[in-house]
Amino acid sequence: MHTKTKYWTPADGDAGLNEAAAALAAGGVVAFPTETVYGLGADARSEAAAERIFAAKGRPSDNPLIVHLADAADVDALAAEVSPLERALMAAFWPGPLTLVLPVRPGAVAARVTAGLDTVAVRVPAHDIARRLIAAAGCPVAAPSANRSGRPSPTLASHVRDDLDGRIDGVLDGGPTGVGVESTVVRVLGGDVHILRPGGVTAEQLQAAAGEAARIVAPSAGGETAAGDGEAAASGSADAPGAASAMDAVGADAAPAAGAAGAPRSPGVKYAHYAPQGVMAIASGAPAAVRAAVQAAVDDARRRGEPAGVLCCDEHAGFYSADAVLALGPRAAPAAAAQALYAALRECDARGLRFIAAEAFPEEGIGAALMNRMRKAAGGRALPV
Repeated sequence: MHTKTKYWTPADGDAGLNEAAAALAAGGVVAFPTETVYGLGADARSEAAAERIFAAKGRPSDNPLIVHLADAADVDALAAEVSPLERALMAAFWPGPLTLVLPVRPGAVAARVTAGLDTVAVRVPAHDIARRLIAAAGCPVAAPSANRSGRPSPTLASHVRDDLDGRIDGVLDGGPTGVGVESTVVRVLGGDVHILRPGGVTAEQLQAAAGEAARIVAPSAGGETAAGDGEAAASGSADAPGAASAMDAVGADAAPAAGAAGAPRSPGVKYAHYAPQGVMAIASGAPAAVRAAVQAAVDDARRRGEPAGVLCCDEHAGFYSADAVLALGPRAAPAAAAQALYAALRECDARGLRFIAAEAFPEEGIGAALMNRMRKAAGGRALPV
């Protein structure tokens, strides 16, 4: 596969955005910025266009795509029904980093977009360029992250170029993204809001919007997800009032994130994701013990002749001796670390690191999404502390 990839910079203004929209309307595949990460978009109604996303990314065919809309009012064209609780969540978080898994209206989107399931994942991005692009294209836009499957998601247009140059029609550069990790994906069943993938909207925020009568069903502390598919690298449970393990609420046979054939209801819950090229492992525990474990692991790697680096909070960066020490942000500010994580993982690759020791961050708020992505990047590997 080789396609000449066009790049539209901010200097191209509306002309560039309109060219990108025309490419989407014609069945092309275009990367564009959202408030979370860059997305790789195509007309969600077209099987051929959706297939081009899978081919460009090397994405597994049973991994569904999130459909992006320009306006919340457009959801009824895709969803067979929307409950009052789902509409309350839309009102609270759209535009924004929340994806809802809804019953799909037959024929509304391509079967490749839903992975053949009876549900569709939908959101309205909180990024002016993204919404203007979708509106100008005149179609719902299916868009996973704009990276090769398994690689760290892109937070800059240059990251998209690194992974997909020559494989897609164009990249609309809107500068750095804001949140830095993907959207939260939820599915509402009755009065329960099941978090299928933690992300930019926290469990605490969901609880506040859903009301005290609703229960927020989060991934368990043991790492079991709502998919019930044995994923080992999910985040810990949220601390929101009423939060419960998804597998406490439903058995594996009724798990809300998995379809009858085992296809996940949500992207990002079944396959390895976000991984750097080197081996990564995470240390959790008391700060002094974590620092000792991280440095010992780095020393061992360097004795093996492997370039080794550290991902850590700002406060601990000065403690380490390594080939690279990348500080993600203050330990008490996981939002900063979430924004910095993917760029840091790509920096590890650029520096040729073969081993990366990472400090865990607190899992309150967006820290749950941060640690979900870090554990996935590490393949579930933990350092002894």
